[in-house]
Amino acid sequence: MKEGNDMLIDEIKKANIEAMKAHDNAARSAYSAVISRYQLLKAQNPEKEIPDADVLSLIQKVAKELEEEKASYVAANRPTQAEEVTKEQACLAKFIPAQLSEAEIRNIISSLPDHSMPAVMKHFSANYKGRVDMRLVSKIAKEG
Repeated sequence: MKEGNDMLIDEIKKANIEAMKAHDNAARSAYSAVISRYQLLKAQNPEKEIPDADVLSLIQKVAKELEEEKASYVAANRPTQAEEVTKEQACLAKFIPAQLSEAEIRNIISSLPDHSMPAVMKHFSANYKGRVDMRLVSKIAKEG
């Protein structure tokens, strides 16, 4: 069932155990959020193996929610809570690959044989999932 190389969720589970041993509550909170969403996804379809791309998507969703949470703490002038959320974000950032820059996206689009919106979006979705903001790709592709 498990492949020879560690899957992303296994790495997160290991990091969660290390955070537990180190009494790092911020890391535990971040990793536990991802693990619980993974388990929920797994429970919906127990036979299906969940690929790393989907786990990465879960991590990115949790990171985005943390960003929103931090913004609300900052707006409410609660710096201690905002700092805790920043620590959680740093823990998740280790598992998120670097995003493609606007210049890199433009170069990739210009190298494609078909510059139509569906072709561009399909190419990025298939080849750069989790490494690119699809809204940015869409905006650049519309510029033409």
